[in-house]
Amino acid sequence: MSSDRQNIHDFIRHLLSATANASLYGMAHPQVGRLSSQSFASIGALLQSRAEVTLLVVENDLVFDGQPQELSLFFNRFTQILKSREIGSLKLLSGITKQEVDALIGGLAKQQDDRVQTMASSDHIRIGKVDLRVSGLSGDADLLGSDKPRMTLPDMPREELARFMDIYESVKTKHKLQINGVFDVVSGFIDVFRQEGKPLLAMAALRETDEYTFTHSTNVCVLNLAQAMALGIDGPLLNDIGVAAMLHDIGKLFIPEEILTKKDKLNQDEFEIIKQHPFKGARHLLETSGVPRLAVITAYEHHLKFNLSGYPQVSPDWQQNLCSHMTTISDFFDALRTRRSYREPVPLKEVAGMMLDMMGTELHPALTRNFLRIISRLVVTPD
Repeated sequence: MSSDRQNIHDFIRHLLSATANASLYGMAHPQVGRLSSQSFASIGALLQSRAEVTLLVVENDLVFDGQPQELSLFFNRFTQILKSREIGSLKLLSGITKQEVDALIGGLAKQQDDRVQTMASSDHIRIGKVDLRVSGLSGDADLLGSDKPRMTLPDMPREELARFMDIYESVKTKHKLQINGVFDVVSGFIDVFRQEGKPLLAMAALRETDEYTFTHSTNVCVLNLAQAMALGIDGPLLNDIGVAAMLHDIGKLFIPEEILTKKDKLNQDEFEIIKQHPFKGARHLLETSGVPRLAVITAYEHHLKFNLSGYPQVSPDWQQNLCSHMTTISDFFDALRTRRSYREPVPLKEVAGMMLDMMGTELHPALTRNFLRIISRLVVTPD
């Protein structure tokens, strides 16, 4: 077990034990104080090497560092407690104090009827709610319906697209990635979204051009950022998710152009060559200094599918990263919604219907519903 995962495991284990004791004996009990100190020490050790720690609840999974955690008694119990308190995200920031950990324990230990008053954020503990319900008043009709008021956002800044085109051209001709430029482009997108004042709905209009190599990567980037923001993700992880999306298809730059632009159906040999691009992209990113590990993983995993039926082939117990699931969703949506040399964009309702059918097999169900709720409130391109 890595030191980071060990620290987060110890933090949750001691936090749960402290919460159970506080429920029985009150916060003043010496056992609660001892366990709280141990929990504080574990999260402090983890925050020595990073600015923040974000825990997300997605369906029944506890997600840490973008990765659903393996099943364990403590993780499962902690996830259920957070869900019972309607907590979808828990962000712990560097500088957290023992008093803040005590307050978190006290809030979790309270009876459920009191959770609204007690579970409040503090300076270094941010508590958020993520609405990923799969049933109730908002059914599938709401995801596909067009009766609700819709909104549009400005197109992506053209200078950002032009800059990314230069970065891609450099990789294509010199096999050298300007990673700092990619970080700048992603930061620019995030700044634009925040300036719009609606970060949970931020998404650029998809261009209907034939510059597919460039626009697809930027579109997937903004779609990923919209998904991540809707989950309450912020800070360095949000930037890394955007960078990973920008670079997810970089392996296609090492695939012959005549195969990528072929208008007819690919033959088996050509498709086998196409299937090499996740590995080629991940290897190139792994060999490039400064590339986030998340980008390497996403480049490798973005065609795996939710049930691992895609490519490359992996072991049956393979655990996909959350960012890879997001990218698969964004990738599928944009590939159909963007004009290609051999077809027009697929209508939005048709794409949404296809995605609903693919939930639980090819696409992550909870993340797909989250994505379609975002899309249902936006006009992307006129059909």
